[in-house]
Amino acid sequence: MTQQELDNLADNWIRCRYAPRGSAEAEATAWATDLYDLEYDDPETLWLLILNIHGKDQSARVQEVLSAGPVEDLLAKHGERFIDRVEAEARKDPKFAKLLGGVWKNRMTEGIWDRVRAVWDRRGWDGIPEE
Repeated sequence: MTQQELDNLADNWIRCRYAPRGSAEAEATAWATDLYDLEYDDPETLWLLILNIHGKDQSARVQEVLSAGPVEDLLAKHGERFIDRVEAEARKDPKFAKLLGGVWKNRMTEGIWDRVRAVWDRRGWDGIPEE
């Protein structure tokens, strides 16, 4: 996938999150939310997409779906392969650490889950004060 294609996918994924349910825009951008092939066949591109979306929009509306969707799926399916990068990104970018706060264990191994929890920032999630 080229950078332009990745940007287009990210832009449409974000647009779909803001589109009213059942609207023409939601229907026109729904294709961008079907990440099954990336999750299973191209996790490297999924990782790049996660970073791209996170870089473009850090609103609660987008981050909630990004953390509980693509990020959680990547770690559940390919945690061993990506946890080092996830940890490095969380240490470098406090907003990425906050994104991880919305991830649930899913099918992650205990080891991967422990590493996620070691770098996440749960403030603002599930009623935890922002402070």
